[in-house]
Amino acid sequence: MNRLPRDGGNLPMKQKKTAFTIKPFRNRNGVISFRVAGWLLGERVRKNFKTREDAIAERAALELRVLQSQSNLRGASTFLTEAQLREAEAAFLRLEKARRPLTFYLDYALANYREPEAALKIGDAIESYLKARKEDVQQALMGERQLRNIRLELTEFQRHFSTQTLAEVGAEALPACIRRGNGSLKTQNNRRAVLFTFFKYACQKGWLVKNPLEGTTRHRIDHSRGGAEALTAESAAQLMAHVESVHGGAFVPFFVLCLFAGIRPDGEITKLPAADVRLENNAITIEPWVSKVNMRRLVTIQPNLAAWLCAYPLDEYPVIPPKEKMKSIAKKLTCIRQKFGVGHDVLRHTFISMHVAKFRSMGDAALQAGNSESIIRRHYLNVTTPQEAEAFFNIRPRLRRHAVPQPLPATQQASAPAPVPAPTPDQDQLAA
Repeated sequence: MNRLPRDGGNLPMKQKKTAFTIKPFRNRNGVISFRVAGWLLGERVRKNFKTREDAIAERAALELRVLQSQSNLRGASTFLTEAQLREAEAAFLRLEKARRPLTFYLDYALANYREPEAALKIGDAIESYLKARKEDVQQALMGERQLRNIRLELTEFQRHFSTQTLAEVGAEALPACIRRGNGSLKTQNNRRAVLFTFFKYACQKGWLVKNPLEGTTRHRIDHSRGGAEALTAESAAQLMAHVESVHGGAFVPFFVLCLFAGIRPDGEITKLPAADVRLENNAITIEPWVSKVNMRRLVTIQPNLAAWLCAYPLDEYPVIPPKEKMKSIAKKLTCIRQKFGVGHDVLRHTFISMHVAKFRSMGDAALQAGNSESIIRRHYLNVTTPQEAEAFFNIRPRLRRHAVPQPLPATQQASAPAPVPAPTPDQDQLAA
């Protein structure tokens, strides 16, 4: 009698052995059946099937149950595709030690994630950002100088990443851009601040999912005592004589308010309304929206400053000359500064140093300058002498002497009526 194949089909002779076997046998009535035999979880399995296909299917089901028992797999009906099942399994494996279920993280992502515009060009993003900052300038929320610095920094940023889109700028590449040219730590902090605000704007617009500078920190800078650079009385007099003689004296109010009142040249001077310079009250009011530290303060108009403001009244000589009457204002200011080697904050530093030397009151100097007493002590105490300060506060206009008012009473020369001081802000916030 011809023997049938043991697996009931034309299978290769060298087939890999399995846990279950299929053996054909002939029943008493002469009909051939197929028996699946083996062991499952310690129990013997013997099942007969009329066709070979049914026997093969049963063997596959039994072998799957064996695999499930060994690897914690389960059989279930699902509408997911094979790829979706694999992704779901991978997700649960990643959340094996998580405290929340998968649906919690899914709901959070759906509520907070926004698909970035990955193809947005850096130049287009910068153009939109600068347009928003120009509106801030028009609303007196930002000065022209600050906007110019932002534009210059973003131009360098665009040049550094000239071939990349906004979404391709990674956090690992930004430090090199910030450190370019071996800039000082303060310069690097300023660059980081500009880029951080720019990326924050991009996130708000939905162009980026996360600010790439979010995890970075500013450099800590230790300021040495007495580090403020200041002009001498003679240098200040030469500077003001030159300012009087060029451009028809148009820049006199800008320089005298920074030099003899300590108004910050970055931001404050560009937002200061002429109406807040009140000669009749002998004081300049710096409102919170003008102040760098968002605090109101009063600055005493010293006799020599009153002489300058009477000689060059603000209704005829605006603090910042209008663009329609003068072009390249920033360039002209820079030329004057460079001619006398005057750094950005030197005018303000000079006022504070001279004020402390003349009136010997760090508290009053702090109130008028918008700083803390600790900053005044650390940077401005004993920078110059009382004699030098006396000569400084006697610098008066030369070309328009006829407008010089009468000297103010001595009681008013010392300081303006002291306002009720607000709680002293953090020292880092009030740093000059």
